[in-house]
Amino acid sequence: MSADERWRALELAVTGCRRCPRLVSHREQAAGTRRQYRGQQYWARPVPGFGDRGARILVVGLAPAAHGANRTGRMFTGDRSGDFLFASLARTGLASQPESIALGDGLALADVFITAAVRCAPPDNRPLPDEVRACAPFLLGEAQLLAEARVYVCLGGLAWASVHRLLKAAGAPVPSPRPPFGHLAEWQVAGPWPAVLGSYHPSQQNTFTGRLTPAMMDQVWVRAQALAGRSVRRP
Repeated sequence: MSADERWRALELAVTGCRRCPRLVSHREQAAGTRRQYRGQQYWARPVPGFGDRGARILVVGLAPAAHGANRTGRMFTGDRSGDFLFASLARTGLASQPESIALGDGLALADVFITAAVRCAPPDNRPLPDEVRACAPFLLGEAQLLAEARVYVCLGGLAWASVHRLLKAAGAPVPSPRPPFGHLAEWQVAGPWPAVLGSYHPSQQNTFTGRLTPAMMDQVWVRAQALAGRSVRRP
C-alpha cells in the first residue's frame, strides 16, 4: 500500500468512526442547533488531521470545537482559537495566511501537520478517558505516517499526556513519571524519537485572560523550528 493509500485509509477510518456514543450525540446535536452557518452545512463527523505530510513539526490539540472544526471539518478552523493559532503560524513562516476559515480557503502549512488527541467535539471541551483512549490509534497512525517529524508540539495538558502515551506505545523509552506540563516545557528521549514541546492551548479562556499572549505563542513556533532543524523565522 502506498503512502497516499495509507493516508486515505486512515482518514476514512477517522471520519467514519462512531465508537463513542456520547461524542456522536454531542457533535450531531451541536450541528442540529444551527443546521448551517452562513450557508455552510455542518461537518458533524470526526475530524482528521491536516497539513504538510512531510512535516517535521506535528501539532497536537485537544479536540474539535463544537462550532469550529465540527462545523468546518478542519482542525482549528472557524473559531477564535484557530484565529489566534494561525496568526502566529503565519508570523513565524509556518502558514501561508493568518486565518483559517473553511476548507478550500487557500490555507497551506509549511513543515507543520495539525491534529488532535480526540476527533469529535466533546461536551464542555472535556473528553472522558475512555474517549481519549478510543481515539489514540488515530493519533498513532498519523505519527507513524509522519516519518519526518522531529518535534511534537502539545497544545495543553491533555495533548501532553496523549503524546507521552503515544511515544510509549510506539516503543520509545519515555520518562516515568511523565514530565510536568508547562508552557515551553520540553523533553526528549534518547534515539531517533521526536522532541516534545508544551504550549498553553490557544483557547479563549487562555487568550482573553492573557495567560497566553501572541508573543508567547510565537515563542513556541520559534523553538519548535529550532528543535526540528528548520531555519528559524522570527516574527
